[in-house]
Amino acid sequence: MKYFIRTILFILFLSLAKDTNAQYKKDVKTTRILFIFDASNSMNGKWDSGKKIDIARKILIKLVDSLDKLENTQLALRVYGHQYAFPPQVCTDSKLEVPFANENISKIKETLNNIIPKGTTPIAYSLEQSANDFPPRKNVRNVIVLITDGIEACDGDPCAIALALQSKNITLKPYIIGIGLDVEIKKAFECVGKFYDAQNEEEFEDMLEVVVKQTFNKTSAQINLLDITKKPTETNVNLSFYDKNSEKVLFNAIHTMNENNEPDIIYLDPKIDYKIVVHTIPKTIIDNITIIPNKHNIISAPAPQGYLLVKQEKGNKYDETKLIVRQVGKKETLYAQEFGKSEKYLVGTYDIELLTLPRIYKNNIKITQSKTTTIKILQPGLVNFNMPAKGFGSLYVIRNTKQVWVCNLNGVTREVYTLQPGNYRVVWRTTSAKKMDLSKIKDFKVVSGRSVVVKF
Repeated sequence: MKYFIRTILFILFLSLAKDTNAQYKKDVKTTRILFIFDASNSMNGKWDSGKKIDIARKILIKLVDSLDKLENTQLALRVYGHQYAFPPQVCTDSKLEVPFANENISKIKETLNNIIPKGTTPIAYSLEQSANDFPPRKNVRNVIVLITDGIEACDGDPCAIALALQSKNITLKPYIIGIGLDVEIKKAFECVGKFYDAQNEEEFEDMLEVVVKQTFNKTSAQINLLDITKKPTETNVNLSFYDKNSEKVLFNAIHTMNENNEPDIIYLDPKIDYKIVVHTIPKTIIDNITIIPNKHNIISAPAPQGYLLVKQEKGNKYDETKLIVRQVGKKETLYAQEFGKSEKYLVGTYDIELLTLPRIYKNNIKITQSKTTTIKILQPGLVNFNMPAKGFGSLYVIRNTKQVWVCNLNGVTREVYTLQPGNYRVVWRTTSAKKMDLSKIKDFKVVSGRSVVVKF
């Protein structure tokens, strides 16, 4: 069933450029605007100073004329509801009448002047087809302007189409400009975008001009990463910019301070709902972002950081060893850090697990603003196991008379292990031994920086 309402304008931004960093570039080469025009039978109805079709046609032609002299701009026109009379209902009645090209304004105006409203309103189908109206090209900005006097009349679902376009990495964010919209009809479009009501023809024209004008305006922003004193001094961390609705990555950039030691300026599209992931450790997420078109926007996030360095007192036996860092109270691994190399973390308290033999646990390690927290561990010793034959064995450390398992031996006759200083016990049985009481046990001591030979 078709609902008749006054003119509604959907403005949908589609980022179809293959270069995912296109938004970060300051020079968008070409802006392409596809107008999708409603020529369904209901456009013959009266509204304000005349027929809906005449008013919409007049305003759109005026707008197209205003875009004629703009550099790096291309226009196209798709029309629906104009090929087949209603009834019957032809839900594929949608056609790209004027493809993108240079100097095609006169063709668009001629087509608009000759349109006769006839059929139904296949909004979802038209949106779906419009994704194919943009020829593949880099460094472009693609905008769809859909003008209609009614909601979906076929079985299509504009919301589902929007999700489908998002899943294909096409960003969809509509602006809805309507006159006298029914509350229930507004709710039907909540999944599609934002609403703006025009009370008369003049307001409708003004809103259309404002929204299209925003397409050509550059909206700047700077990301302030705040230290513990709430000053924007933190930098040199990767930022991932997402479309909040589709969760698709739009672009990445390393946060940078300019020559004035201020956060560098980037340019964002105000039609997109952004989510920014600041790849600190742990990561910081900014998802409550309001971008004001044609303004310089300040986006701030607390990101106070300090450093953690774990090293041994002497030597370099642990150069290839990792340590696991976790937030206090959490089991998940936050980061696997290398020995001897400092790493930045958000100010806070952490637990670390050093993957030495035996493992070393350090809890409640505090990271403070711009300071390096250094943890030193004892220099290990070397243990050479010389076994009479291949077999099975386990290694234990003795702590306060308690035996704590460290690892299983590899079962070969000769092995070398790097162990922390302390008292140890090894249990060994050769492969040929067929009785448990043939297992052999030997205690030994490991001293920092020294080697010890253990044999049976």
